[in-house]
Amino acid sequence: MKLFRLYNQVIKFGRAGDPRKKTRIDSYPDTAILYGEADTQIKRILIGIDIEVGELLLADKIRKQQGLDLVISHHPQGKALVSLYKVMGVQVDLLRKLGISKSVAQELLEERKREVERRFLPHNHMRAVDAARLLDLPFMCAHTPADNQAHSFIQELLNKEKPKKLKDILDILMGIPEYKQAAGDLAGPRIILGNPNRPAGKISLEMTGGTSGPKEAFARLYKAGIRTLVCMHMNEEHFKKVKDINLNVIIAGHISSDTLGLNLLLDRIEKEDKEKFQVINCSGFHRIPRR
Repeated sequence: MKLFRLYNQVIKFGRAGDPRKKTRIDSYPDTAILYGEADTQIKRILIGIDIEVGELLLADKIRKQQGLDLVISHHPQGKALVSLYKVMGVQVDLLRKLGISKSVAQELLEERKREVERRFLPHNHMRAVDAARLLDLPFMCAHTPADNQAHSFIQELLNKEKPKKLKDILDILMGIPEYKQAAGDLAGPRIILGNPNRPAGKISLEMTGGTSGPKEAFARLYKAGIRTLVCMHMNEEHFKKVKDINLNVIIAGHISSDTLGLNLLLDRIEKEDKEKFQVINCSGFHRIPRR
């Protein structure tokens, strides 16, 4: 498969798993070919959740010893990193589905988007991309399209199983290989607010949207009937806000959720193109195919 075909498939399946109307999505600013020729033939890939200069040097060594065609990072680098705030619009649609009006959702999200934009402005965001260029090593990132896969997959499970208590949600997550493996590394799903026997009530799943949403949205979610948040991760500022509102919170796991999304994305690409990539795991990623 050529690099441009792989990129286009990533975007295609990202759209398929997106909670928004598909006609509104042409691309994802946090997903890009960061370096490399579009017609590069891809067979052997090094994939990691975070790829920086150290991982690229490792990739160059592997390429010389075993052969390597491409490096994929889940988290964005280069221009894709400073464009991360642009994909946060998906959160408006997610909030609307949970009962918050469009105007309120947009107002809540606007300042959070500006905050995220400002956060990345001082970063040396081209560092890893420059390293890939100097090593002449094809490099891309796939962020929101993978997160969309994890979101739609888990949402379908929650809709099907209809968990009554927090421990039921944990059981559902632990039935997913990526989370079970993470638990063995002491990074599995856990309740950080609430207790296992507490009623789950209406659940809000936060697995996509670029990064954490506005903390001011939690009170609105509670008024809309939400009682449990299931998230990849939660920073301390958001945690304190949620604790004050008395919401239940289950952290599914950041790296394991990212791994789940990438695995589902790769499965769909390989199935449609009838091609199996040779994947080298690194930086927290573990290839677990579903066929």
